[in-house]
Amino acid sequence: MTKSLVQQQFGAHAAAYATSPVHAKGASLGRVVELVRPRPDWQALDIATGAGHTAAAFAPHVAHVIASDITEEMLEEARKLAAGRGLANMGTIMADAEALPFAEGRFDLVTCRIAAHHFPDVARFVAEARRVLKAGGTFALVDNIAPDALSTPGFSVAELSDAASAYNAFEKLRDPSHVRCLGLAEWGEVIRAAGIEVLHQEILPKAVEFAPWAQRMDADAATVGRLQSMLHEGSPALKAFLKAGADAGALWFNLDEAIIVARKGSR
Repeated sequence: MTKSLVQQQFGAHAAAYATSPVHAKGASLGRVVELVRPRPDWQALDIATGAGHTAAAFAPHVAHVIASDITEEMLEEARKLAAGRGLANMGTIMADAEALPFAEGRFDLVTCRIAAHHFPDVARFVAEARRVLKAGGTFALVDNIAPDALSTPGFSVAELSDAASAYNAFEKLRDPSHVRCLGLAEWGEVIRAAGIEVLHQEILPKAVEFAPWAQRMDADAATVGRLQSMLHEGSPALKAFLKAGADAGALWFNLDEAIIVARKGSR
């Protein structure tokens, strides 16, 4: 059901994500390319590519990149992006992040950006990413994270657990296809458990304007009101994480993105 919800939600709003500043031009896009240091002979795969922004960012630096997604409307946006930029080495394919249709050890690089919080089984996704990587290949993950001790210090384990649950409820209210954002520490555990070595991790805060964020998923007036209440009436830990406030008459809040760069072992 979750995957069909993703297809419904993102199929209906594919064009909005193609032009979304957070997805098309967010700071993590250039930063992940910088950290990965892609090579011109690499074969790359971008999982849950959405409108193709991450695949397009890597395309000029690798031999070939496949932009994969489970939503055809998103893949069509990715194809438009590739054509518009003249990226002849960027292809697209329908693919489930948890059951990739590729042979073992095919890719030098596997990426996934701002998508894994929609996956029902992140451990299976990471295992699949590892499977299709060559020995010594690079795995690069960018995703929104929930509050934990690494992102939001100064609170107890119980306070952070409650804040993480409240944050995920906030996201799911706006987008029913949302499954769960993990904390940065939990992501490290999942990746290491799959047998991939974490080389680098960091947190990038991003300021999000509330109105277009809510509109991107066609939130109705009642839902917008509830989301605003959750921003203003949350626990101290949640407020410290979201940092809601007004600027030039608009409501803004903070989301944290984690960037993790990891490497598959030699066997």
